[in-house]
Amino acid sequence: MPFMPGQSGNPGGRPRALKDVEEAARAHTTDAIRTLASICKSRKAPDAARVAAANALLDRAWGRPKQRNEQLGPDGVPIGARPLVMLKIER
Repeated sequence: MPFMPGQSGNPGGRPRALKDVEEAARAHTTDAIRTLASICKSRKAPDAARVAAANALLDRAWGRPKQRNEQLGPDGVPIGARPLVMLKIER
């Protein structure tokens, strides 16, 4: 059944339990960042763990890198790289 105009699909908002979990997790943010930094700097940690910790820190600090989406024409040349062709319209 569709909602009427102006009617919310979730009138109660988020369940309180989810908000409680978020708040509890956020209370440990500083410790979590310190742990990630410690793993990142540890020469004893496996390289994979150090890379994962470094990526997690960078993602949280700067956001994830933008994904490039390049559209190619049938000849494999990027569409935006072609000059625009002006068509001559005869009247």
